[in-house]
Amino acid sequence: VLLNVLAHELEKASVKLRLDPQTIFTAVSNVHRRVRGAYAVIAMIAGHGVLAFRDPYGIRPGVIGYNETADGIEYMVSSESVAVEALGFRLLRDIAPGEAVFIDEDGNFFSQQCADRTGLNPCIFEYVYLARPDSLIDGASVYESRLHMGEKLAEKIRRQYQHLQIDVVIPIPDSSRPSALQLAAGLGVPYREGFVKNRYIGRTFIMPGQEVRTRSVRQKLNVIGMEFKGKNVLLVDDSIVRGTTSREIVTMARESGARKVFFASAAPPVRYPNVYGIDMPTRAELIAAHRSEAEVGMEIGADALIYQDLDALKEAVRKSNPKLASFETSCFDGVYVTGDVTSDYLHIIETRRDAQRDSEEDEGAQLDLNL
Repeated sequence: VLLNVLAHELEKASVKLRLDPQTIFTAVSNVHRRVRGAYAVIAMIAGHGVLAFRDPYGIRPGVIGYNETADGIEYMVSSESVAVEALGFRLLRDIAPGEAVFIDEDGNFFSQQCADRTGLNPCIFEYVYLARPDSLIDGASVYESRLHMGEKLAEKIRRQYQHLQIDVVIPIPDSSRPSALQLAAGLGVPYREGFVKNRYIGRTFIMPGQEVRTRSVRQKLNVIGMEFKGKNVLLVDDSIVRGTTSREIVTMARESGARKVFFASAAPPVRYPNVYGIDMPTRAELIAAHRSEAEVGMEIGADALIYQDLDALKEAVRKSNPKLASFETSCFDGVYVTGDVTSDYLHIIETRRDAQRDSEEDEGAQLDLNL
């Protein structure tokens, strides 16, 4: 959709099919007027150069890198800073919400604000799960943010769950490791690796059907039994979406001899679908959509379930960059920053998705998300 809208606006803005930076920025301005939602775009315009732009709400990330050479400065754009550093470039800055960047074929750099109203609302799920831990997004380190998430969980456990006798903290690899490490340190409890990830199997969240996803969890993770036997174990994951993976992991811990299994989520309960670029399941598939935290704990078979508080999650990321005033947190609180996502709209897209999923599962497609 974005590609066709952009192509149409480029055609309308150009004179005799000639494109200069100002013409391109005019086209991007019109894209912003026509399209609402979350997007970060990097496009090659054949024969002209590279264009990048970010939605006016700043939901999805985008960065600019540079490299000083004998011939001058080279520029690049990427969704995350790790790609910049991997190519030997240095991070210049983030692309601002609503901004467009154009690098022509001669390497000249142009940028312009192309939206009338803008605001920075980075998707907080980038910091929880989506982004690489070694990335810097909108001035906040993803790794440091995840460490702070662990600190906040430790504070909550010390405050509300003092009665839990925790012998060991074990992460669900890979994205929860920093949080689990800092959580263990905050509680003064040993941190151990209890699961080994199989690098040679596909990701469980694209597996079709509950039975296949459940089976794939055991193929994906292997248990180190000595870390569970006879212990009260606190498992730490980045989030709980469907609950299929969490339930199976709790079962695996018990089968390995754990006396009690507690479960901590570095993110709050996922109660609402995300319509801003994350392929979240419908509300009917979200385990926390219509359940209390205690009921979710029972569903996954845990002796206790500790969720991160949303305010604590925001503070964890903001601690890495105090200038981040607001975030996109719709999957946790149902507040959609674009202001145009209604209950009726969600019902329509969920109905369409259910019908599409039924059709494609019959054909053996791999679609579903289970984080």
